[in-house]
Amino acid sequence: MNKIEALKKDLIQITEVSSKEIFGMKTDIKVPRFNQTSEHCPKIDLNYVFDESTTTAILLGLKFNKRVFLQGLHGTGKSSHIEQVCARLNWPCIRINLDSHVSRIDLIGKDAIVLKDNKQVTEFQEGILPWAFQNNISLVFDEYDAGRPDVMFVIQRILEAEGKLTLLDQSKVLLPHPYFRLFATANTVGLGDTSGIYHGTNQINQGQMDRWNIVAKLNYLEEEKEIEIISKKVSASNEEKKIIGSMVQMANLTRKGFEQKDISIVMSPRTVIMWAENYKIIKDIKSSLNFTFLNKCDESEIDIYKEYFQRTFATDI
Repeated sequence: MNKIEALKKDLIQITEVSSKEIFGMKTDIKVPRFNQTSEHCPKIDLNYVFDESTTTAILLGLKFNKRVFLQGLHGTGKSSHIEQVCARLNWPCIRINLDSHVSRIDLIGKDAIVLKDNKQVTEFQEGILPWAFQNNISLVFDEYDAGRPDVMFVIQRILEAEGKLTLLDQSKVLLPHPYFRLFATANTVGLGDTSGIYHGTNQINQGQMDRWNIVAKLNYLEEEKEIEIISKKVSASNEEKKIIGSMVQMANLTRKGFEQKDISIVMSPRTVIMWAENYKIIKDIKSSLNFTFLNKCDESEIDIYKEYFQRTFATDI
C-alpha cells in the first residue's frame, strides 16, 4: 500500500462528530473521530469531567493540527485531560515523560546489533519519535520543562505543523502523518520555577515557546466543580460527598496559605482524590488525612494544617 492509498484509508476511517454531543460543551466544534479503536487508544473514564476551556484547546489542536501546550499546577489533570479527549475520539495517544534521563538517542533511535540469517548485523532501530511522527498518534510530552537541552532541540524540528523530521544518521527526511498531533504539559510556562516547589524544571528557549500555537492553563477548579469531579472519581455516596466538600474546602485553604507563603506544601486535586479513596477504605477522616498528606509535611507547619482542618471539619485533629 503506497502513501496515497494509506492516506485514503485513514480518511475513510474518520467521521466528523460534534464536540457538544461528545463532551457536553457549549461551543460546538466538528472534530475528527476514528471509526475504529486501537491498542494505543486510552481507556474511557466514564466519570471524567471536562473543563470547557482546556477541552476547546485540545480539540483545536486535534482538528487543525495545532501544537498545544498545557500549563498548570501539579495534580490538576493536564495529561489525563488530553488522554480522555483522545479516548472519546478513538485517537491513539502516547505519553513520554521528559525526565533528565530521556536522551536524544531515546527519541530518535540508535544502531543496534540484530540477528539476521544467523548472522549478527548492525541495524538502525527507530525511537518513539520517528514512529509516532509517521502514524496517527497524539504524542504528549509530560514534564516538558524538565527536558534536557539536546532533547528540546530535537523536538523543535517538529513543532511547526508542516515540519519534517531529519534523521541525520540515516540521511533520511521523514514527512509527518496527516493525523500526527503534538502536545506538551508542564507545571511552569517556560520561564522557570518561580514558586520553589518544582525542582528540576528549566527555562525553555523562548524561540521554541513561540512555536507552540496554543497555550492553555489548567489550574484549580471552582469548589463545586472539584467536589463533583472527586465524588465521581471515588463513586461517593451522598454522605461521603458532604465529607468530600469539607476536604476540598481544606484544600482551598492550603492553596491560599501557599499563595501567602504561610505553608510550603499545597493540597492538589490528586491529593484530595487519594484522601477520599483512603477515607472510603478506613472510614477515619483524621487517619486518612495523616496517611495521605500530613505525614509528608514539614513539622513546623503541621499546626497550620491542623487549623485548616478544624475550620473545615469543626473538630480538632
